[in-house]
Amino acid sequence: MNDTRDDLLTLENQLCFALVTAARNVVSVYRPILEPLGLTHPQYLVMLALWERSPRSLRELADALALEPATASPLVKRLEVQGLVRRERRAADERRLDIGLTEAGAALRERALEVPGQVMAATGLSVDQIASLRDALRQFAGGRPAD
Repeated sequence: MNDTRDDLLTLENQLCFALVTAARNVVSVYRPILEPLGLTHPQYLVMLALWERSPRSLRELADALALEPATASPLVKRLEVQGLVRRERRAADERRLDIGLTEAGAALRERALEVPGQVMAATGLSVDQIASLRDALRQFAGGRPAD
């Protein structure tokens, strides 16, 4: 018996399976591209958020990345060891810790400008195709609507 109800339970018909495998494959595309920058994919995401706005509190950074602060904190610490970010107490409120870019972290942005083009080349997708795919996934990611 192979009716439509049974088809709903096949692995290849599962949205969750498609998303998980796609995410794993996308990260594997980024890995060799980010390696020369000395960044892992999660570290790259932290740097992207800081290149958009720096400094940020750990909470603000974690929120931007859709992570818990306890997950973002080790990423920030590793980037600090690499000399790309610094953690400083906020002058107006000593209890708050801000994460900001160092000169090296800010300078790395120039090299990172090549990443999107390399990703497009590696995937064979155009800017429009990537934007369309990204926008379709936003409802699942809880992200902002398209700009």
